[in-house]
Amino acid sequence: MPFDLPSRLAERRAAHLYRQRPLLESPQGVRVTVDGQPLLAFCSNDYLGLANHPQVIEAFAQGARQWGVGGGASHLVVGHSQAHHQLEEALAEFTGRPRALLMSSGYMANIGAVTALVGKGDTVLQDRLNHASLLDAGLLSGARFSRYLHNDPASLASRLAKATGNTLVVTDGVFSMDGDLADLPALCAAAREQDAWVMVDDAHGFGCLGKNGGGIVEHFGLGVEEVPVLIGTLGKGFGTAGAFIAGSEALIETLIQFARPYIYTTSQPPAVACATLVSLQLIRDEHWRRDHLQKLIALFRAGVQELGLELMDSPSPIQPIVVGSSARALALSAALREQGILVTAIRPPTVPQGTARLRVTLSAEHSEDDVAQLVTALSRAITRLPEPADA
Repeated sequence: MPFDLPSRLAERRAAHLYRQRPLLESPQGVRVTVDGQPLLAFCSNDYLGLANHPQVIEAFAQGARQWGVGGGASHLVVGHSQAHHQLEEALAEFTGRPRALLMSSGYMANIGAVTALVGKGDTVLQDRLNHASLLDAGLLSGARFSRYLHNDPASLASRLAKATGNTLVVTDGVFSMDGDLADLPALCAAAREQDAWVMVDDAHGFGCLGKNGGGIVEHFGLGVEEVPVLIGTLGKGFGTAGAFIAGSEALIETLIQFARPYIYTTSQPPAVACATLVSLQLIRDEHWRRDHLQKLIALFRAGVQELGLELMDSPSPIQPIVVGSSARALALSAALREQGILVTAIRPPTVPQGTARLRVTLSAEHSEDDVAQLVTALSRAITRLPEPADA
C-alpha cells in the first residue's frame, strides 16, 4: 500500500514514543479527574490558577450573553468586536507598548509575525531550543534560517555577522521544556550591534515573571526598543485562550495587512476576550499568586535535590526532571500515577534524544502540602525505575 500507516504507528510504539490523549473529566485545576481517576495534577500550564476562577467564569458567561458564543467572521470582515478591541487596548497598556493585536492561538501568532516580517533575501536566527511553532515559522518564512546555540550570545553574534537583508532574532522568553530564562539583555545587545530586530515569545513568562506579571521583558527592565516584537499567549498564566502580539503602531498595522493567520482566521469568541480582561486584572492585583508560586518552586527544588534527581536550571513554574530514555520517563510517570499524581512524560522529538523527562509544572493553586506529597511520591517511584542500560 502507498501509505503504510500501521507500520509507522508500530515503529512509534516500539520506540516508546506513542502518544495518547488523557481524557479530562473535570474542570482544569490542580485536582482533576482523568480517565476516571481522581489525580493531583502537576502538568498544566495554568500557572496562576485562573482557568477555573469564579470571576473569570462569570465574565465569560456575561460576555456570552452579550456577544453570543462565536466570533462570526475574521477581524477584517465583521468579527472584531468591542470586547476584542478593549482587550487589545488593555494588553497594550499592560505590556507598555503602543498597540497589541489579538490572535487565535500562540502558534498562529508566531507564524503570523515571522512570515509577515521576513521573507526571501532576509535572515531569521533562532535559539536551538525554541518552541516548534517558532521553528516552523522560520522555515515557512522563506528567509535564510539558522539556529544559534542555546542561550549563547556569542553564537548569535557569529551568525548575525553573516546575516543578509532584514534580520529577525527570535527566542522564547521562558523555554517551555527546560524552564530556563533567555539571557535577553545579552541577546538584545548582540542584535542591536547588527541592526537586527528581536522577537520574544513569552508564552510561559506572562503572569509569572516581573513585579506586575509583565513577563520576561519586565523582569529584565527592557522595552520596545530592545524587543520590538513581543508575543504572549492567554491560555497559560492568563487561564483563558488565544494570544497577542504587542509592539509599535507600525508593527501592528503591518501585521493587520500582511499576517495571513490573522487575516484569514475567524476571531476568537468575544466572551473569551471578556474573561481575559478579568484575568488580566487579577494578574495585576493579586501579587500573592506570584509570591506563593515562588515559594512552591523553592520548596520543590529543595525536596527533589535531596532525592538526587537531576533538575534543570529553572526559576520558573516549569521544573523538568531529566531521566534519560523514553522508557524511564514513562515508567516514572506511571509510578506516580499509581500514587494518584499526574505528571506527563516528555519524549523526543519534543526534547532532544537522551533527555526524556518529567515536566513538572507548579500552580499558584497548589499548596505546600501538595508539593510535599509530590516529593514523597517521587522518592517511592524512583526505586522502581529501570536502569539506564535497560531503557
